[in-house]
Amino acid sequence: MLSKLFSSLYNKVFVNIVIQKSQTLVYVQEDSKSGMVRNNYEEFSTTTINNKMHNFIESYTNETPFSYISVLDNSKSQGAVPNCNKRDILPFFDESTSKYICYNHSWTFYTSKYDLNSLQKHYERVGVDFIFSPFLILSNFFKDKIKTTFALFILIEETHITIGVFDNTKLLYADHITMHNAFDGNNLLIDEDEDEDDFELDLDTIDLDTLDDEELDNFSQIEDLDGMEEIDEFAESIEDKTPVNIDEDKPSDNNELNDDYDRFTIIQKSINNFYKDTKYDSKFIEQTYVADAIGVSVELKGYLEEEMFLTTFIRKIDLNHEVYVLAKAEI
Repeated sequence: MLSKLFSSLYNKVFVNIVIQKSQTLVYVQEDSKSGMVRNNYEEFSTTTINNKMHNFIESYTNETPFSYISVLDNSKSQGAVPNCNKRDILPFFDESTSKYICYNHSWTFYTSKYDLNSLQKHYERVGVDFIFSPFLILSNFFKDKIKTTFALFILIEETHITIGVFDNTKLLYADHITMHNAFDGNNLLIDEDEDEDDFELDLDTIDLDTLDDEELDNFSQIEDLDGMEEIDEFAESIEDKTPVNIDEDKPSDNNELNDDYDRFTIIQKSINNFYKDTKYDSKFIEQTYVADAIGVSVELKGYLEEEMFLTTFIRKIDLNHEVYVLAKAEI
């Protein structure tokens, strides 16, 4: 009773962090029981937490004991596999160096224990409550299609591409790829600002052996992912997800063309692996749904349709907002 009364006196603050190639996006939303009170969005020209970002975050979290900080996992050593049976997932990744979670009794997503520890150290100035997998973002964003469709689903970020082939909620294939001309995930810890008081991380001090399962659980995404259906109650806060009509008259510069061709070849190579690798229950794909977080050009849609014969639908996605949706569902 007292805890409910206490919580009613304060708003909830959600801080959502997405790291890109050369900057970090931070989206803050403050909620009360009656709805959203205020929100704010800032871009910081750094891939680490410097004084400016630290002060920005604490200007919100210091106002309430009910603040939650979430980060989108951008590590290279992550993926998803099409089942939850411990014996069957072993061929896909090294269990001893990975943290993995079964989703909805159906499929498993995983990431490196080392990367989780690095994120914990990296944000220890403000603390991290949730680290969300891009596979979870992808599956939740397209949950309306994944439930009823056999298709290829793609999340395109500035530096990564996340791929999932689903057949009526069943995951058949997954891949997570870093763009060749994008940053190395290890550069996450290189600060591009020159604030003399900026946080520095000595990687030599990280001892993976001291990170037990209980500590990892504090920084993993969810203890019980079977409850993700609760996200539906927040559906009204999600932006419109109708397919985006890309402006075909909009000129594309050479860099956009090169990047989108690179993305296409990465996707094509990954799907060829799905068709050829006997580990996967492959079927011929005819449709693809793309969650576009960066604003791809019309050429990417053309590559997918003309070269891979895929009927392609593109939806804009706000990654910071989607991280917030997952965090709010958890709380």
